[in-house]
Amino acid sequence: MADGEDSGAVAAELIRTSTPLDFKTLLSTPVRDFLVRNNGDQVKVETLKGKKLGLYFSASWDGRCQRFTPDLVETYNALAPKGDFEVIFISADEDEESFNGYFSKMPWLAIPFSDSEARDSLDEQFKVRGIPHLVFLCEEGRVRNVSGVEIVREYGADGYPFTIERLKELKEQEEAANREQSLKTVLVSRSRDFVIASDGKKVPVSELEGKMVGLYFSLSTFSPCIEFTPKLVEVYEKLKAKGESFEIVFLSLDDDEEAFEQDCKNMPWFALPQKDTKTIEKLARYFELSTLPTLVIIGADGKTVHNNVVEAIDEHGLLAYPFTPEKFAELAEIEKAQTLESILISGDQNFVIGKDGIKIPVSDLVGKNILLYFSAHWCPPYRAFLPKLMEAYHKIKAKDDAFEVIFISSDRDQASFDDFFSGMPWLALPFGDSRKASLSRRFKVQGIPMLVAIGPTGQTVTKEARDLVMLHGANAYPFTEERLKEIEAEFEEMAKRWPEKLKNALHEEHELVLGRGRNFTCDGCNEKGEVWSFYCEECNFDLHPKCALEEEKGPKTDANPEEDPHPKCALEEEKGTKTDAKPEEEPQEGWVCDGEVCKKT
Repeated sequence: MADGEDSGAVAAELIRTSTPLDFKTLLSTPVRDFLVRNNGDQVKVETLKGKKLGLYFSASWDGRCQRFTPDLVETYNALAPKGDFEVIFISADEDEESFNGYFSKMPWLAIPFSDSEARDSLDEQFKVRGIPHLVFLCEEGRVRNVSGVEIVREYGADGYPFTIERLKELKEQEEAANREQSLKTVLVSRSRDFVIASDGKKVPVSELEGKMVGLYFSLSTFSPCIEFTPKLVEVYEKLKAKGESFEIVFLSLDDDEEAFEQDCKNMPWFALPQKDTKTIEKLARYFELSTLPTLVIIGADGKTVHNNVVEAIDEHGLLAYPFTPEKFAELAEIEKAQTLESILISGDQNFVIGKDGIKIPVSDLVGKNILLYFSAHWCPPYRAFLPKLMEAYHKIKAKDDAFEVIFISSDRDQASFDDFFSGMPWLALPFGDSRKASLSRRFKVQGIPMLVAIGPTGQTVTKEARDLVMLHGANAYPFTEERLKEIEAEFEEMAKRWPEKLKNALHEEHELVLGRGRNFTCDGCNEKGEVWSFYCEECNFDLHPKCALEEEKGPKTDANPEEDPHPKCALEEEKGTKTDAKPEEEPQEGWVCDGEVCKKT
């Protein structure tokens, strides 16, 4: 079975075309008229007449099924007193031992494992494309809903009888509650009106009313959460020391209770019980959780003040409090006054390092054009970019000494950092420096390599300097809008001297036409290009103008290959580049590489 739930189109079609199904025909065979319980008892199919059914397609080998089954057990047990609801387990396990072990945790009925033909037939009939999958049937045998997993996760027994009408009613109730949002509507559930203090004691949610409350969504194994939590602890304790009426409630996204308990020991605030997954998942949807960590701010009136202040706390610490629109407007003015010192100095961390670990004060770099180079040795795309950056660096430094690059590493360990940095002619933050996290957040680094240009005043010039170096090399310096306009004007002037059409030996089939406004990869040198190209639209063939016009200037010799204006990503050992010194490494855990960039998952 493939991963995931059925598509909406398949679901809608099943419900639309649903006709009454006879339970006996559906669930029994000519040689079997019973279902089984986990103790081996047989239950006649005919006893299901007049009941609502849930057909549960699941397997012990799927982690999502293992996580969902306890939710379904809880819902089933809550509905058991009604006497009109039953669940049938249709297993996708590969052997009877796995089936028996998994089924032993279920209080409902099952198709016998030995009847694989019946199980396969039900899979096909209900178009099961992924597990866990839960189909609800009404008493007449009509399909009432095929999104049972989502419904049980979100509403549990409250979703009964799991009809479209009931779900609509529940959503209307939620919308009404959201319009009247208060701390109680956010944190209190039908079965719980308390949060847990750091010492394990239960504290009524009512005791938090009238205070500003932060809802902290976090995952113990996710490195950005690991890095941010100590900063949040520091801000929280300073606010409490000042007597501010502010609390935090931790919402753990861990499956592991042991990890949750360990987290709570390191957090001086409150938490929702880790087992209250329904409330946590509901709040994740309600606040449209899209990144971790997230700190949602609820005001003293119970209304949402801000959906995520993690970035503000990371950049400004205590200054971000009380997280109001007015405070953020004030911080925006502070950011406009950004200086090199404000982004590179943190406490006594007021230096970068050169070769042999020599400390270079940040103050020595003030007034220079700076490139912040986010990269790592394990990131394959650096192999194409680093030689370009090296070449541009040497050319720019030869003309302007008021220029520097600072390497900010995402390497796995000190040895990898040392090896990678040893081939670079510029400066770096020390490996493991805490400033890396704040710089990554400030410049929203989601993928590497990334190159951020900082001007002489300390203001950000562009976060797209990597593209500019790849396209224009040292000619893009100092990476400002004004310089890009000058380059555009230079190209315009050069284009006046180029032919509108030409023939080229690399593409003899058709003439190549001069055009602009295209992003392309040159079929001559395999380098990226934009603005101007000689192209054949019919064949999707492009050449950089310099590559296309080379023939008119005569063929190049091999005497000096460095003069190629668009070289492939060759090594430049004389400049210290070590791009092929070691075999290619796998991307670091938590990252995925697509050939162009390595992005955080």
